[in-house]
Amino acid sequence: MSDTISIENVVKIFDGLTIIPGLSAYIKNGEFFTLLGPSGCGKTTLLRMIAGFNSIESGEIKINDQVINNIPAHKRNIGMVFQNYAIFPHLTVRQNVEYGLKIRKVNRKEIKEKVDKILEAVKIKEYENRLPEKLSGGQQQRVALSRAIVIHPRVLLMDEPLSNLDAKLRIEMRAAIRDIQKQVGITTVYVTHDQEEALAISDRIAVMNEGVIQQIGTPEYIYTRPDNVFVSTFIGHSNLFHGIIGQDDKGTFVKFINNYKTYMTNLSQDFKEGQKVILSVRPEEFSLSNEGLKVKIKNRTFLGRTTNYELECLECMALDNQPSIEFSQDVGQASRIFSVGETLILKPSGFKINVFTDDGQKSLVQEVAESE
Repeated sequence: MSDTISIENVVKIFDGLTIIPGLSAYIKNGEFFTLLGPSGCGKTTLLRMIAGFNSIESGEIKINDQVINNIPAHKRNIGMVFQNYAIFPHLTVRQNVEYGLKIRKVNRKEIKEKVDKILEAVKIKEYENRLPEKLSGGQQQRVALSRAIVIHPRVLLMDEPLSNLDAKLRIEMRAAIRDIQKQVGITTVYVTHDQEEALAISDRIAVMNEGVIQQIGTPEYIYTRPDNVFVSTFIGHSNLFHGIIGQDDKGTFVKFINNYKTYMTNLSQDFKEGQKVILSVRPEEFSLSNEGLKVKIKNRTFLGRTTNYELECLECMALDNQPSIEFSQDVGQASRIFSVGETLILKPSGFKINVFTDDGQKSLVQEVAESE
């Protein structure tokens, strides 16, 4: 049976500066749980606290019901995979994978059985007698993963394990890691700053910023219903607009500043008539229409399945300081590709719009509010 991890109000302070100001999370048994956030947000610090490499100023970390705060790192029975592989260059693949078992004084027959099994699982059995210098980056990462898993740790921690690989190999390896993790069934905490990687590989994601978890949820839910503007803009691209909530005899609506309005049935009860809000629309949530937001195409990028347009918002009052306003067009469904300089009218999908308080800190969509 896999193990759970409970993180309860943990605090980390470096040189008088609070890096993590009281963070809590619960990781289910057998779960692939990803810590996602920008560089310096505290995700690796938190991972190292679980591993025992960093101290904890206050709070508790438990594996199952056992508090591990004061257990030395080497006695926590935790597997760790680093971004630099950390495999021994003078040992063969098999010798690298055997190492942890030999330290634990496992008998020779059992070592062979365990190593054979894991080398087959990660598909590097044919390279067992090679030195690391004779392996590709992806093969070296599989060795590091094998060595971490073969000792049957309580949990597996992975810190940016794919960051040193090229784009194609990263995609291949993230699928391999996901498959192996599910095959072995080990509870895994994975750190990355790559949003696409997190969406592809995780059961649940914790989005972090400045040492605080902004939202925890499945990849699908975090993408479609972010809790706040930070999550909305960090996970994928979101277009942000000024708006106002209103009501009439047809129901509740959100109105863009150009007076275009769309009715919504999924707003929480926390709003007030006339309240100023931030409206978030993803590039793929627009459709061409005769009414909506008037925009002009500034740049066009053909991406194969989609064409992405960078837009100038002519009358829809986009928030300042955004990298860009974008519309994504499905090439397979498109009647034609538009040119730079053309003017379009885009209609946002009412049900998919995310609505946030004017400070960007809270969602006013009912299903998000109810999940909190």
